[in-house]
Amino acid sequence: MKIHCFQRNFSVSSSSLVPVQLPSQMETHFWYILPDEVKSATLLNQYLEILSPCEKENVLRMHGDHLKKSALLARALVRTTIARYQINSQVSPTSLKFRKNVYGKPELDWQDHYDWNTPPLHFNISHTSSLIACGVTLDSPIGIDVEEKQRTTKNNILSFARRYFSPGEVESLTIISDPEIQRQEFLKLWTLKEAYVKALGRGFSAAPFKNFTIRFRDATNEDLHISGNSNSKASEIIVEFSDDQKNLTSNWQFALLELSGSHYASICKKKDDNNTVQGKGCVPMKLTVRKTIPFVEDKRISGKDALILVGGL
Repeated sequence: MKIHCFQRNFSVSSSSLVPVQLPSQMETHFWYILPDEVKSATLLNQYLEILSPCEKENVLRMHGDHLKKSALLARALVRTTIARYQINSQVSPTSLKFRKNVYGKPELDWQDHYDWNTPPLHFNISHTSSLIACGVTLDSPIGIDVEEKQRTTKNNILSFARRYFSPGEVESLTIISDPEIQRQEFLKLWTLKEAYVKALGRGFSAAPFKNFTIRFRDATNEDLHISGNSNSKASEIIVEFSDDQKNLTSNWQFALLELSGSHYASICKKKDDNNTVQGKGCVPMKLTVRKTIPFVEDKRISGKDALILVGGL
């Protein structure tokens, strides 16, 4: 595998991963890696060695060093992240096996780990050219999506929205006069819709974007709106179905984040049926965010400069 590397090299003295406690059933773990920070050929080769033969083949088949590196880091992030959650026995990144559901969503296959007796781990991955992320939950389906805040579309935003979004979402974007704010609101909606479809695990064709509407509900007065700007940090994110606008879904939780001022990240996880407080609805999602370079360093992310809650939780 030929990847052009730069001057910065990491000293990889150990291939061990720091163990992490399993998330609670109310918790989501969100891990991400910045490809530009991984510049060591030794480290990249170490990642290649933990992949399955099929994964290696898929990585090496990519055209161009940038795509090869992105594919390699995505698979390495999944394997090293899941391997951290070690219960009863040591689970190495290399030993992990995966399968796909009937719609093609990747899942963990624990059939060879006979002493794994906890509820199943769920994961989902998303990536851009500049950030790769993996979300992890326990016994709860999850979908995530990340997008660069500077992402642009070839077509006009509204033309693109009319093709994919619900009428209510298109209308909400239409009334935004500032082109930059309109583009940012479009990206927020896109990430949330992607995360929801991925959490369902049924794929875009089985859950078209036009069939549902993402809305923000203010915690203070329960008003519904689509834009995430108004009182967004106190907003609950909900989804409506086009066939019955009065009935809101109640079994999914969302979070919308801004990472390092450069990316939007959306998380959608299924609510625990027992995760409610009488008279107060669902208990908020607990979220832990970590930036990682597997085998080198992990950093828990907090503070407004690195992590901003836009909506949800």
